[in-house]
Amino acid sequence: MVFQPPMTMMDFFRKSAGKWFTERSVHHFDVVADESGQSNLIVTVIEPDDPRVKEACELHGLDLSLAKGGSSFSWQSNMDDREPNPDYAAVLIDVPDDETGLTGKLIRDKGYVEGLPVISRYWFGKDGVLTIDTDYDKNQGQERCWFITDDFRVRVGTVQMLNGISLVSYCSERRCVSSEVLKQMVQKHKERLN
Repeated sequence: MVFQPPMTMMDFFRKSAGKWFTERSVHHFDVVADESGQSNLIVTVIEPDDPRVKEACELHGLDLSLAKGGSSFSWQSNMDDREPNPDYAAVLIDVPDDETGLTGKLIRDKGYVEGLPVISRYWFGKDGVLTIDTDYDKNQGQERCWFITDDFRVRVGTVQMLNGISLVSYCSERRCVSSEVLKQMVQKHKERLN
């Protein structure tokens, strides 16, 4: 079976739903503490009738009827079983340019770089690579993300600051298997051995 990458933002969010183990390398071009490491990324799909969609559209003065839904992203330390810290979370709402869904706006309640509400532009390449460009007050960011398989994806990002200092990041992300799925896998293995 040939792998089919998602080609709309909502398909991308749906394929991303779940918990991901992230290994991150960050390269700063100035003297800053190393931000490389491991973490978990938790992605939840937000349907169009979710109140967060309305809140985000009102915050940015956009027509609610254009929003197709969105996603909630939370980050936590790897091996941390506590609920994710809301300070390390963001909501992204999809406002596609047209029916194809190949390009559009991402409305964020808080940006990754400056932590302020922001509108990003996105597009999907013919190869399924998602590119997100964000202009902040003092910085510009670009993130590219693509699925290698349904359970493995890659993200690369760059941040260019007005004073010329920039950073580059690379993340590989593997989908975490839920306890329920793991139990089913063990059971199937036991049945196969018998």
